[in-house]
Amino acid sequence: MNPAGSLTIRAAFADGGVRVDAVVLERPPLTRLFVGQNADAAVRLVPHLYALCAEAQRLTAQAALAAADGRTLARSELDERLLWLEMLHENLWRLLLDWPVACGLPPARDAFVAWRSDRLGVDGAAATRRLIDETLCPLVEKCRQTLVDRGIAPTWPAPDAGAWLSWWRAADAAPAPRPAPPEDITAAWLARVADVARAAAALEAGEPFPLVAAGGDGFGVAQSVTARGLLTHAIAVEQGRVKRYHLEAPTDACFAGREALAALLARRRFDAAAAARIGLETAILALDPCLPYAVEWKDA
Repeated sequence: MNPAGSLTIRAAFADGGVRVDAVVLERPPLTRLFVGQNADAAVRLVPHLYALCAEAQRLTAQAALAAADGRTLARSELDERLLWLEMLHENLWRLLLDWPVACGLPPARDAFVAWRSDRLGVDGAAATRRLIDETLCPLVEKCRQTLVDRGIAPTWPAPDAGAWLSWWRAADAAPAPRPAPPEDITAAWLARVADVARAAAALEAGEPFPLVAAGGDGFGVAQSVTARGLLTHAIAVEQGRVKRYHLEAPTDACFAGREALAALLARRRFDAAAAARIGLETAILALDPCLPYAVEWKDA
């Protein structure tokens, strides 16, 4: 199994639409490695085990541990900058490389690669603004012509570390307080476009990144708003060692079952199986899994 896990989607073309039969997400239990370990050492391992969105993983884990100790994590200006740039990178990757292809357009690969080289430099904010103005905005207008806009407003997940802390302290079998997944493919795309604008403005203004934490008495929860949604780390510490640890990425919520993917496709109709398969891939892109996936497709 891939260290990040595996995702299998079973679907079929049926009655002019896409029938999602199953979504199977399997994650290796990496956080079990932390149990019994020194809490500081365990948290330092996080960005090495979870390389995607490594900055968000690193600081969210640190914030959860700090909250468990009754402290507030001190974040530097560099931390804030790296978090915003990471969010921009993940969103721009999708908006410049993957969404154009989904809309039948060529990807803006060269512009994206050039920005990746410039983003960490002194003029990184200016390079970001040029990429948005000269490449992203024209591409967004072209994609808009092919996407079906149902007038559903984009929504953003709101961190609620307090609700998560109550769940974490209870340690029972109740479902975790997960945010609702996107309700519409085009709305999910528009939310990404808006996220880029917000992140670029925040980067230029030096604003703090949306990362919140709650805890005390050995229990800590922290959440950050990443490009894919809410990232949550929860830790329980006893005598300096990890007693329990839970990590939930946006993929864990969106692909916990078939419901979120099926909802995105419920009202969409297609003339042929090939078009339905493209529709399925676009819906998967809207939910944006953070690991490779396989589709088992039937032209039923």
